[in-house]
This record gives sequence, C-alpha cells and structure tokens, in this order.
Amino acid sequence: MARHYSTRDFFRQMPNALLARYFQGQGLFGNLDFAAMKEGKPDELFSAWLTLPDSQRQVMDVKFQEIFEMSREKGFRAIIDEATWHMDEEPDALVSFIEMLSALSNHYERAMITYLDHNILWRGATLFYHADTLTYWRKRKHLPHRAAAVDEASLKQLSDLIRYYFHHTEGRGRNCFIEPFRRGELDYFFAYPEDYSQQSIEWVNGEFDRRPHNPAFEVVYVYSQKEGSLDLNFRGSYKAIEPLQGMFAQAILKLDGLPPDPKDERVYDLTPLLQKDFNFIYDAGSGIERVTVKKLRLSSRVIKGDRITLEADSSDNAEAVYDLLDEIKSALDLSMYNVTQAELAASVVTDAYKPAKTVTVRITYPNSCSLKYDEVGLKLRAMLEASGIELKEPAEAPEAEA
Repeated sequence: MARHYSTRDFFRQMPNALLARYFQGQGLFGNLDFAAMKEGKPDELFSAWLTLPDSQRQVMDVKFQEIFEMSREKGFRAIIDEATWHMDEEPDALVSFIEMLSALSNHYERAMITYLDHNILWRGATLFYHADTLTYWRKRKHLPHRAAAVDEASLKQLSDLIRYYFHHTEGRGRNCFIEPFRRGELDYFFAYPEDYSQQSIEWVNGEFDRRPHNPAFEVVYVYSQKEGSLDLNFRGSYKAIEPLQGMFAQAILKLDGLPPDPKDERVYDLTPLLQKDFNFIYDAGSGIERVTVKKLRLSSRVIKGDRITLEADSSDNAEAVYDLLDEIKSALDLSMYNVTQAELAASVVTDAYKPAKTVTVRITYPNSCSLKYDEVGLKLRAMLEASGIELKEPAEAPEAEA
C-alpha cells in the first residue's frame, strides 16, 4: 500500500534525538529543546519549521521525502546491498554495520542513521530502491559473459551514444549523465539524458509563476555477467529498446553488435491449478504464510475468444474459486478449456513488526507474470518454481490463443 508523506508525520515518526542531529547539522533550531519534546508530538518543532523561508524548507523537505521512502524493508535491503559493495574487503565491519542497524527500533531510524553517519552509501542505496520499484523491464539474453566496463572512457562512450541517438531521432538528449553501481553480482547503470524543455506552474517565494526547466528522463540497465543477460527499463518508444541495448553492448561489453536473441518460447503451464488439492511450496523462512487462488480464466480450445472467468474472495475460504468450479463442471467439459490466467493472493511477512500483507500475483499465458524483481517478488517467483508453476518449453501449444 502506498504511503502518504507529510512533514508533520515525518517529524512524528522520527526520534527527537535524530531530528536534533539533523537540524544541528543545518545550523538550525539551536534554541529548541528537542530532549524536552514528547516523542511523537513535534508541535513546537513544526511551528518553528513553518517560520523558515520557503527556499530553505523546500531543500530539506526533498531530503525528508527521500529518507521517508527509504524507511521501509526495501530501503533497508538496498542500504545493505550498497554497504556490501563498499565493505567487500571488511567482512567484520559489514557484519557490525548490519547488526547495528538491525538493533534499531524501526526503519525510520535505520534510514536516518545511514543518511547522517554513512552518507557514502546513500546515493547507491536510494537508486537501488528506485530500481526495485520500476516495472516493465525488457530482458535481452544470449550475451557473452563479459565483465562490464565501468571506466570513464566507456561511460562517456555510452553517454555519447545515448545523446546522439535521442538528439537525432527525437530532438532531445542534448546532454546525458551516467552513474554505475555494483549490487551483488549485478551491474547497474543509471542514465539521465536531457528531456524536452518544460514549463511548470510553481510558487516561488510566495509568488505564483510559470518557470521553464530542462528535466531528465531515465534509462536503467541491469547487467548480469553470470547469466549473460541485460534488463532495460525505459519509458518511451518501443522502437528505442533494441538500439539502447545495442549501445550498451558496444560501449560496456565491447561488442561489435548485439548477438541474436531467439524468441523465448517458454510458457507457464497453469493446468495444475485446476486441481483443488494443488499445494504451493515455499520455505518456512521465506516470510510466505499462505497462497490461495482467487481467480482463474479459462479459454476455449475450440472457439477462439470464448472465455470463462471464475473469481471469488479467498480471504476466508481458500477453496472459494474451486467451489465455483465445482458448480460449473456439470455444464462444461473442462477438457475443452485451457487455464490462460491465474490470480493468486499471497500473504507475506515483509516486516517482523507488522502484520503480513497480501500480494497479488497475476500469471498470464504464455509467459507474463506481474511480479517485480524486488525482494518479495524474488521470493514469490521461487515459490512458483518450487510449486511447478515455472516457465517451461511447451509440450503442446493451446488450440486457441489467450
């Protein structure tokens, strides 16, 4: 569930001692007795905050929103991933760092302590968290297992290729900035080409005005040398996908061109989900408490386009969908239908201090899955594979398309 940010609520969630440290670093509120304020009751601080000039508050508010976003399990994992790279040659220091953060009472404290005391980790951690929230990734396989080049010349080459492409095809991209990061066995590249000029409606020092500015758009690469694969996230024209992959291959992998990428013919076999006694398999330590089927879509093998969708509330009755299925079995020959979509409800513990949350998993024939590649998504993908619901080479294609 999305969380709403407000400055007052941020002050309520953050311990007074950490707020005092932050504002002390900004040279502000030296006369305010943070120790005397009741925790979770920052009225005096908020009143003082409102007296600051707009320009001063805006700069800090942007940073507070960043800390707020990192104050959750995904943010904590991203911090650990970035720390793992920085402390690769200091395993004892890494263990101590993780133990120190883990001992804190909540993710708000973990995020603020990292920002204040380990700021070298902050940029990479926030970018990893951001990448974990992105959807619509495009994967390219069958790349050689070469190490990614991250030297200045290679990054400039990639930047120049991206600039040239967008400038000559779309009239934007005059400048481009690239940041590389290492996360476990993966190489991340965040590219920021210059977008079209825009005009925004803003309040500036109490004056209402329209101001032109030059924003950046985003291209994110995630390369796995081990798998020989490249994931690309770009919200723009589909025809730019392969050129952007080719630029990466040329500048970072030093290839003359993209290797052939045979179409992935693997499919999800959802037929086992028709069985009421089907069991989902997952590790006890995964945080997954329960997985139920709440929706099945059946597509006719005889008449293309004919579909039947069964949907039920499985929160109290795990077999609710199957009860519906039993009701229609007498009227339908289910052997004439394929399961072309399934929707699952997975109860997953993501924070030891909070109740389990429900994650919806939508799997659609032939090979579409709604799960992201964040920590929860990877656990649920592992559950699907262990349960036999993974991508496989098709034994026989359905007679009617989904």
